[in-house]
Amino acid sequence: MSTTPPALAINNIEAVYGGAILALRGVSLTVNKGEVVSLLGANGAGKTTTLKACSRLLGAERGEVTKGTIELYGEDISKFNAYEIVRQGVVQVLEGRHIFSHLNVEDNLLTGSFIRNMSKAEQKRNLEHVYELFPRLTSRRKNPGGLCSGGEQQMIAVGRALMAKPSLILLDEPSMGLAPQFIEQIFEIIKRLNEEEGVSFLVSEQNAMVALRYASVGYVIENGRVVKRGSSKELLESTDVAEMYLGGGKDVSFDGVKYYHRRRPSFV
Repeated sequence: MSTTPPALAINNIEAVYGGAILALRGVSLTVNKGEVVSLLGANGAGKTTTLKACSRLLGAERGEVTKGTIELYGEDISKFNAYEIVRQGVVQVLEGRHIFSHLNVEDNLLTGSFIRNMSKAEQKRNLEHVYELFPRLTSRRKNPGGLCSGGEQQMIAVGRALMAKPSLILLDEPSMGLAPQFIEQIFEIIKRLNEEEGVSFLVSEQNAMVALRYASVGYVIENGRVVKRGSSKELLESTDVAEMYLGGGKDVSFDGVKYYHRRRPSFV
């Protein structure tokens, strides 16, 4: 009996920057089809590197995967470039939004559809769907993206990704720098897309409370290695995770390594 391969399978990968800086050490995780998975960790832990390894964007920063494999729906991605990854239905929403500040909101959204060679009719339907998900953008559709608030720019970035009709979205730090009401809106959209349209998500987050509330499974990454995995319920009830990410107020450790409150170089 055949089984459906996971949407994303990261198998014991190592990643290096500049041929010298080891950023990931034997990272493994799985995102099953139709699942929301959270990747938790402090700044510099390796979250962004993990996502960029999956979207084939490490090369732009002199990084590369040196060991292990990454599979999308059972197929090794080592032969794909970033363009082909998007054509496979996988889109990354980068940390910090990275919208085109000189383009208006609608033109920013439309850039997400160009890679899929859509007809004008399909492009229009997708655009209407994004406006339905983010009604706040409708009245700002002709405003320059650079003049929108941080929350609106995050909506633009997510909406642009949706214009490519992805089956898997890699979402990097969606709550960073946003007011609580915008964070809630973004994660409610994640929930809706997952439940109604079957879109899978790998969400990198420092905000463990909100990430685990919307995910089914979570991984904790520290210093480039996965140190804990479990259901969202298990992680929320974990003393280690609670003390580190939910305000426990004292030093904690995974596997006897106490480094959580040190300032680490941020290379991801």
